[in-house]
Amino acid sequence: MEGVSGPSSQSSFDKSRVLDVKPLRTLVPVFPNPPQAPPFVCSSPFGPFPSGFTPFYPFSMAGNQTEDGQQGGDFGTPAAAVPLRSYGTPQMRGGAHVSGASNGDTWSSMDGSADVNVRDGATGSKKRTARQAKASQKKARKGAAPSGEIRVPDLKNIVSLPQAQREDGNRELVNFIMIQFDAVRRRLSQLEDSNEASTGLIKRADLKAGKTLMTVGFRTNSRKRLGAVPGVEIGDIFYFRMEMCVTGLHAQSMGGIDYMIVKSESDEEPLAVSIVSSGGYDDNADDQDVLIYTGQGGGNYSGKGKQTGEASDQKLERGNLALERSARRQNHIRVIRGIRDLVNPSIKIYVYDGLYSIQDSWIDKAKSGVSTFKYKLIRLPGQPSAYAIWQSVLKWKEGLSSRPGLILPDLTSGAENLPVSLVNDLDDEKGPSYFTYLRAVKYTKSHNLGESSYGCSCNSACAAGDLNCSCIRKNGGDFPYTSNGVLVSRKPLLHECGPSCPCFANCKNKVSQSGLKVRLEVFKTRGRGWGLRSWDPIRSGTFICEYAGEVIDKETYDRDESENAYIFDTCRACDKSFKWNCNPPLVGDTAVGDLNEDYDIPFPLIINAKDSGNVSRFMNHSCSPNVFWQPVVYDHNGESYIHIAFYAIRHIPPMTELTFDYGISQSENRRKRCFCGSPNCKGYFG
Repeated sequence: MEGVSGPSSQSSFDKSRVLDVKPLRTLVPVFPNPPQAPPFVCSSPFGPFPSGFTPFYPFSMAGNQTEDGQQGGDFGTPAAAVPLRSYGTPQMRGGAHVSGASNGDTWSSMDGSADVNVRDGATGSKKRTARQAKASQKKARKGAAPSGEIRVPDLKNIVSLPQAQREDGNRELVNFIMIQFDAVRRRLSQLEDSNEASTGLIKRADLKAGKTLMTVGFRTNSRKRLGAVPGVEIGDIFYFRMEMCVTGLHAQSMGGIDYMIVKSESDEEPLAVSIVSSGGYDDNADDQDVLIYTGQGGGNYSGKGKQTGEASDQKLERGNLALERSARRQNHIRVIRGIRDLVNPSIKIYVYDGLYSIQDSWIDKAKSGVSTFKYKLIRLPGQPSAYAIWQSVLKWKEGLSSRPGLILPDLTSGAENLPVSLVNDLDDEKGPSYFTYLRAVKYTKSHNLGESSYGCSCNSACAAGDLNCSCIRKNGGDFPYTSNGVLVSRKPLLHECGPSCPCFANCKNKVSQSGLKVRLEVFKTRGRGWGLRSWDPIRSGTFICEYAGEVIDKETYDRDESENAYIFDTCRACDKSFKWNCNPPLVGDTAVGDLNEDYDIPFPLIINAKDSGNVSRFMNHSCSPNVFWQPVVYDHNGESYIHIAFYAIRHIPPMTELTFDYGISQSENRRKRCFCGSPNCKGYFG
């Protein structure tokens, strides 16, 4: 330009060389010639990593623990492995921050959308809306981080699992890991619901829980393997993909194909160990024994197989190459199917359907015209049913087929909001002895707790974090349930809003009073009389039912020496080693009150359900139960009464018998022989 002095005006050169600049995305990468090129490496974010390969941040964090490698070399595995998206950035000074749309209680897929399945580990861009940070709470609960402060887990005193248990698990260890994961996730969800503290950029409690457990070494089956995973049973269900990661079922937190590098005499090759089919690609997954699986890559797809990104042919690399090699080797592959929740269709559940092998593979043309790989997997015979059970239940619900052995479609005669079927597909017995159906416990005389209570003063619905609510204050300042009604922690005595509270009838602090949440079935068991199970999957912490019956005093019970199998007695000794709550340091809590899981019931509570009761009277005992009881108190006309509510200890698949620990009576005459069949069976109960 004229009148401008400087280096550009004083030297002559061809300006077209400067202006002819191509966008970076049009440049072609240059790779070394094949003889000098290093071998292609595609490892899971959780490792293991081949010798000489250094993972990038954040997977190369300091302080990572080293574990023995998988077959094919001595690899190292970082202890804290999480998706990059789970790393938050500090809030801007203006108070604005970017927030995810979910706290992990709505969508279970890793990218926050149940309609996108990224099999190659890459995710499409998502729009995030900036929200103004809410003002700090005027009053912070004792032992909690101030409002808006990012909580930092205090892990210095947490002892990780031994190396051997991190590499190879068992059933007890897998259950422990699952309980630990969900305890942390529930507590983080509770904090996010109450806006008590900011725990990062994206509100995904499942990702944060997975990161925490990986960091402290609370994981198992980290050593990759072909075939079954120790401790994970066919039919097990998972509400979050991180649950599959920490238990070793499927190490890819986002990818649909997981594989390992196996050394042969002359070469190394990838072999598929597990796949997830959840509707993100155009799979044919209707058959319970055959799965037509689509390879990875070629653009992003919606849950209906609709291509949403730029179309391109799939390439025979990474997971696709591993499946092709597995087809040749005929090794067994773990198959996990993603299924819409039968109760809440907005939630996707992952079901471990067992071992499959690839029978055939071919290249197919998608609707967009691109080439995709197809793999036909056949389920190995002789395995327990898993996906087939879900299909059967769906047909029963839709009326497409009748329930075999059905005696009564609803034994409650409409007393419950959901029907409870009575089924016997074993013998000719037509049902249990007659009883009067009650929805709730019946007090024949006053058992008031001794202090008058007229409930809260909330005019609409009680809100998490509102310390003006007297019911929340009675629970130590915490709302006892997450936003979708899942119990957060066991308490000495849980306080719910009662009929005298002016809050709405659908207040989220009235979970145990709103009736059944799942479709239950009373069925004839083998050798233990009648039992109780659910057609629907039950999430950990979900309310199942109340123990209904007539409350009797201890003197009356002691005088009655007749055999009664329908007695609930709070004085019985239960397993004190059972722990379900979150360990406070794992979420940055400084208070230790949440560690107390011992019940505080002011008087012996004995409920007799022999002549009158509800479905809970059919729940059998087990020394390794999947259900626990929790005392719940709420007021009736100014007087408070205790109720016994049952919640799921862990995720329970459909058609799994529901059991709880009856405890052991101090009187040996009342004890009965136990037939629960658990490895931890005490031999007697009651």
